[in-house]
Order: sequence, then structure tokens, then C-alpha cells
Amino acid sequence: MIVDTLPRLHRMSAHVWKPLTVLFVWDVAVTVTYYTLPFHAPPLPLTLFGSALALFLGFRDTSAYQRWWEGRVLWGAMINASRSLSRAVVSFLPDEDEEARQTKRTIVRRQIAYVHALRRQLRRQDVEADVRRHVGEAEVVEVLKRTNVANGLLEHNGRQIEVARRRGWIDSIQQATLERVLIDIANAQGGMERLKNTPLPNQYRLFPALFTRLFCVLLPIGLVESLGYATPIGSTLAGLMFLAILQIGDDLVDPFSNTVHDVPLSAMCRTIEIDLLQSIGDEAPEALKPVRGVLW
Repeated sequence: MIVDTLPRLHRMSAHVWKPLTVLFVWDVAVTVTYYTLPFHAPPLPLTLFGSALALFLGFRDTSAYQRWWEGRVLWGAMINASRSLSRAVVSFLPDEDEEARQTKRTIVRRQIAYVHALRRQLRRQDVEADVRRHVGEAEVVEVLKRTNVANGLLEHNGRQIEVARRRGWIDSIQQATLERVLIDIANAQGGMERLKNTPLPNQYRLFPALFTRLFCVLLPIGLVESLGYATPIGSTLAGLMFLAILQIGDDLVDPFSNTVHDVPLSAMCRTIEIDLLQSIGDEAPEALKPVRGVLW
């Protein structure tokens, strides 16, 4: 996620310089043709075209931002649920029994492994390294066989909570409380997977790009009679606005694609890791900081 107050020009130009260069060359070609050949540009209702396209792109960008914001809300819920799970486990399980203390630590560290595994699954990355840092070797071998490693870790926590109830470390009411937190975690994961696996409909991706490029092609033809030699500048600037709006929707449509525009999953997972490790008295790493204006 970009956290700079002001956008960096090189980052902006990296997305639109190619289509913008092609547009400028086309604008120059139309202008030269207009002044060297007996060519009269047909009247085009550019105002009507531009207004309709702006509404279309605005609606698409709104839909894309709603997806991005929903991803952020779901990860906010994951942070809260992880803290609630840690707090309940630390409070409910007794400290007098050594095995109960180890169970407490295991559940908390497994939750840390869970959020890191979920982050990497959403970003289509390998999960093994982060899982190994927090769970035992035997469990690593078992969960890595699962198609959904994060869900496997969550199931292990549910089973260990049931074992704690059977051994009398917690009662059924406390188990129900913990189970509700696990349900909240599973619901948040399901929402994230829905966002990741369900892209915007093809019409939302194909037609805005097609109509924007078509409008940029028609733009100098409709402006050359009124702007004259200034057509390449005026048409290119107008095209830049529409291309930038189009790119905004493309940047926000997948909040978990591991780009500078995404929800900062790494930073949020580190926040969870810090809070949970401190809850069991372990040394915690430092919070992640922005790198060149980007928080990952």
C-alpha cells in the first residue's frame, strides 16, 4: 500500500507511459494530416462520449475500491479475532500445569503461523518457511499436504482446544467462547478467498479498456479543428486523465496480488505476530515500516 502523501511521478508514469506515448504519436499524426491534406474532421459528440465514459469508469473504479476496502475490513477483523483468541487462551488455560502452558503457547504460535500462511496463500506464494518458524516439524509435514494449509492450521487449533476441554483445563462454556472466535477467523478467511477467487466480471474488465482506447483514438479527430497545432498536447492530457482512471480500477481490483497498491498484508501479519508473541511473553520482532513510500 502506498503511504506517501504525494504520489511519485515515476510510479505514475510506469503504468501509463506506453499507451500515452502511442496516443501522442497518433495525435501528432492526426494534426499533421489535417494541415497537409484536404482533410476535414467529422463533427464528433465528444462531450457526450466523454461523459458516458467517465460515468462508466467511475462506476467501475467504485466497484474496484469496494473490493479493496472489503479486503482491508476482513483483515482488520482477522487482527481483532487473533488478539481475542490469544487473550482467551492465555486467560483460560491454567499456568500450574506444564502441559497446559505448552498447549497455550502452541495455540498462540499456531495462530501466528496461520495468518502468515493465509497471507502467502492469497498472494500465491510458498507458505512453508513461515509455517516452520512457528509450529513443530511433525505438524509442518502434515499441514503441507493440505490444499489449504491455513485451514489445516485452524483445524489443529480447534482440535487442541477440544483436547484442553477433555483434560479439564477449560470448561464447555470457555470452549464455546474459543470456538466462536475460530468461527470468526474462518468467516474472515472465507471472505478473503472469495475476493481472491472471484474477479470482476469480464464486462467490467474488457469494455472499459476498449471504450477508453476508442475514445482516445477519436479524441484528436474531434479536437483538431478547434485546437489546431495544440491538438497533441490537449488530446494527450485528456487521454492521460481517462487512462489514469482506467489504471486505478486495474490496481485496486485485486487487493491481494502483492503489488504496491495492495492491502498491506505483511505489515498486518507482523502486527498480529508482535501482539501474540508478547501475550505469551516471547520476544517479538519490530513492526514493519514503509520502504520507499510503500508498506507491504
